[in-house]
Amino acid sequence: MRTFDAIIIGAGQAGPPLAARFAAEGRKVALIERHQVGGTCVNTGCTPTKTMVASARAAHVARRAADFGVDIGGGISVDMKRVQARTAEIAGASRSGLESWLSGLDNVALLRGHARFIGPDRVALDDELLTAPKIFINVGGRAAIPDIEGLSDVPYLTNSDMVGLDRLPEHLVVLGGSYIGLEFAQMFARFGSKVTVVERGAHLIGREDPEVSEAVRGFLEDEGITVMTGAECIRVERRGDGILVHADCDGETRTATGSDLLVALGRKPNTDDLGLDKAGVAIDERGFITVGPGLETSQPGIFALGDCNGRGAFTHTSYNDYEIVAANLFDGESRSVDGRIAGYALYTDPPLGRAGMSETEAKKAGYNVAVSSRPMTNVSRAKEKGETAGLMKLIADADSGKLLGGAILGPGGDEAIHAVLNLINMGAAAKDLQWAVPIHPTVSELLPTLAGVLQPVR
Repeated sequence: MRTFDAIIIGAGQAGPPLAARFAAEGRKVALIERHQVGGTCVNTGCTPTKTMVASARAAHVARRAADFGVDIGGGISVDMKRVQARTAEIAGASRSGLESWLSGLDNVALLRGHARFIGPDRVALDDELLTAPKIFINVGGRAAIPDIEGLSDVPYLTNSDMVGLDRLPEHLVVLGGSYIGLEFAQMFARFGSKVTVVERGAHLIGREDPEVSEAVRGFLEDEGITVMTGAECIRVERRGDGILVHADCDGETRTATGSDLLVALGRKPNTDDLGLDKAGVAIDERGFITVGPGLETSQPGIFALGDCNGRGAFTHTSYNDYEIVAANLFDGESRSVDGRIAGYALYTDPPLGRAGMSETEAKKAGYNVAVSSRPMTNVSRAKEKGETAGLMKLIADADSGKLLGGAILGPGGDEAIHAVLNLINMGAAAKDLQWAVPIHPTVSELLPTLAGVLQPVR
């Protein structure tokens, strides 16, 4: 049996920096990965998808060149094999760079294989036994495949398949109108596919406020994407060489026959084959590992970081999990995940940047809400760029004036939202933003204006 100071299962976004921190403290650590280092982000998430988004935007801008007085001549074509090759090259470079860094760290043993708990302080790695007083789980998640009638009888794709696709689907039907599904829907429409999105809820990206969701729907439909919402009952079947999707949408049965089917109906944690019961680690009804404010599980000495703990499903929240654990273990801090302010982006074009609470969430939390908004049609920078789809919005506590949240759906929204996110983290009030002197012309220059016109919502 090999003994370590710490065992880390999974080399996603939290595991490698945590291993490096243990090593820097002179501790011996085993970092176990059964597939590819870097986790979802590097291999099937952020890195490849945003690379593909960039290719899709290039095609879109080229088609619009005449709108800006630029004549490029001839038609625009997309070579999917070259798109995929560029994507694979960039993702591969990120992965190999991470592997090289880990391999060069003293006190870190990068081990390959499938780890399973056989007790609260020991792990079986294939035929080898490892033990440590502290064990960290960073195993990520995968596409959830719900029980949909007929789905098991037809071929379908997940996000992992899409990033390696080197052909152009004739008609891509996307089951799921949230972040993953919409990013692929728009990029493949721009590549040249016919695209239909089927969403069970009344609105796309249901966690967003209705006007944000409807604005996203609007620019997707303007690009030729068919959107079916309210699809409460979905079934699929083979139809010739294609796949027929039946959807009961808003009380009306509608159908779409696609050449390819993408299932983007959420994620599930990779916790079902770890032997967690043998370690005394509790999970919830969806399989996520339950953790306390310091990310320790129900079993003392075992921690869960990243997507598998249900406390965030983003690269930045996974990395922040590492920061919390490292600060508490090595720096004498008492940091908690409970105080983390939500922030994320939807990488459609234009992108959506979100910080803190939505208006709906703030009302549910019991706040007297004040709101202000402005369409991108009234933002100079957006008009100058010819990208006026979307809006920006601020949410505050009407009683105290404290900033609660914001959304920027428009050019650079994923970057501009950090101004709001940082102020919320500082506990700032809207008036602290109101008297800033922003740079013109920018999208974020409108934030002080919005702060000055917040109105209570009844």
